[in-house]
Amino acid sequence: MIICAAAALTACGIYKPYSRPDDIATDGLYGTAETADSTTLGDLAWQELFTDPQLQALVGQALAGNTDLQSAHWRIEEAAATLKSARLAYLPSFNFAPQGSISSFDNGPASKTYTIPVTAGWQIDIFNALTNAKRRAKALYAQSEEYEQAVRTQLIASVANLYYTLLMLDEQYAVSQQTAAKWHQSVETMRALKEAGMTNEAGVAQYEANYAAIEASLFDLEHNIKEVENSLCSVLAEAPHTIERGRFAEQHLPAELTVGVPLRMLTARPDVRMAEFALMQSYYATAEARSALYPSITLSGTAGWTNNAGVIVNPGKLILSAAGSLLQPIFNANANRARVKIAKAQQEEAKLSFRQTLLNAGAEVNNALSQCQTARAKSDLRARQIGSLERAVESTELLMQHGSATYLEVLTAQQALLSARLSQIADRFDEMQGFVNLYQALGGGRDLDEPTDR
Repeated sequence: MIICAAAALTACGIYKPYSRPDDIATDGLYGTAETADSTTLGDLAWQELFTDPQLQALVGQALAGNTDLQSAHWRIEEAAATLKSARLAYLPSFNFAPQGSISSFDNGPASKTYTIPVTAGWQIDIFNALTNAKRRAKALYAQSEEYEQAVRTQLIASVANLYYTLLMLDEQYAVSQQTAAKWHQSVETMRALKEAGMTNEAGVAQYEANYAAIEASLFDLEHNIKEVENSLCSVLAEAPHTIERGRFAEQHLPAELTVGVPLRMLTARPDVRMAEFALMQSYYATAEARSALYPSITLSGTAGWTNNAGVIVNPGKLILSAAGSLLQPIFNANANRARVKIAKAQQEEAKLSFRQTLLNAGAEVNNALSQCQTARAKSDLRARQIGSLERAVESTELLMQHGSATYLEVLTAQQALLSARLSQIADRFDEMQGFVNLYQALGGGRDLDEPTDR
């Protein structure tokens, strides 16, 4: 009868393992972004994407010493202990419970008795209560591993973003410093022209004011550099210090920005996998709650020695006992059904969360690709703009020296040139940042010695 009942209940989900819901759609998750079936950015190790030696060294230090990553590792240890406990639940339990007593009635001689039993209990997992609990613990363990991977990926992306921010600030500082030097020369030239009667005090004062503004901006850049260095040191779990780094112009990014098939690539993201493992846990929690509606069978037994004679050292007698019990909920059935409804509701919530995580992941990939492509599209136009402005500055300076242009025209051209150079640096940084975001959006973080398919 038990076997027949178990076969009949298979369709109820007590015995079925988890499978991804059919209504989780993945078409169009990347929007209009380009996709490919061959090797893509998401298949490459982070060492192949971030080739700067100083950046690789910093990432290695962060992976070795970051406290958040170490906490994620201990979270895995906790989940592993939970899974081990769930697996051991299949085994019978043994308890050693010796007892002894001395009693006397009406001032009579003392009666000494003792029992030295070993009791055993074993729950028969007919309706998969233990199996579903083990599967849920296994999903929790897998989720904790993905959490560590998510922290690891975020850590690598954070180090890369901070490193590229430092390089950008260094380049802006260098451009501003060069511009300040040219403005200093322009101030000296304006003073000489004033002494020669070719300009007035207003022009000299305007040049001096702009020169002072650029000098002040250098201090702001120095402060920003120090703040970013301190933030990077915090990520590295180190005291604040100067960060050794390369040059902004020496950074090389992959020329092709292709991503894989949405379902294959996005399910490699740690956060997506965590969301699906959460759905898996809720599925097995529902099955475990449903198992409580059906009978539970427990076998128990006792083996040991006992003595009820007057002297405790007398030879004892062997005691053996065996029993079986079946527990079928009757009056608490409504409470069990309520727990099933709660578990089903939580399962639907986890399903919606998984679907939304997929949608968010697809949007992040599309945004990162658009950021990179937009920055690259502007690079040629920005170079042409800077070339034109350099010619404009040179021409207006010559015209002013010959009295054909005013100092305001020269100031406007020089300010436009500085703004364009800083915008060019910002565009290049946007490309780098978009590349880092794309790396993270595709679930990066693999090492060279790790397999491609995690």
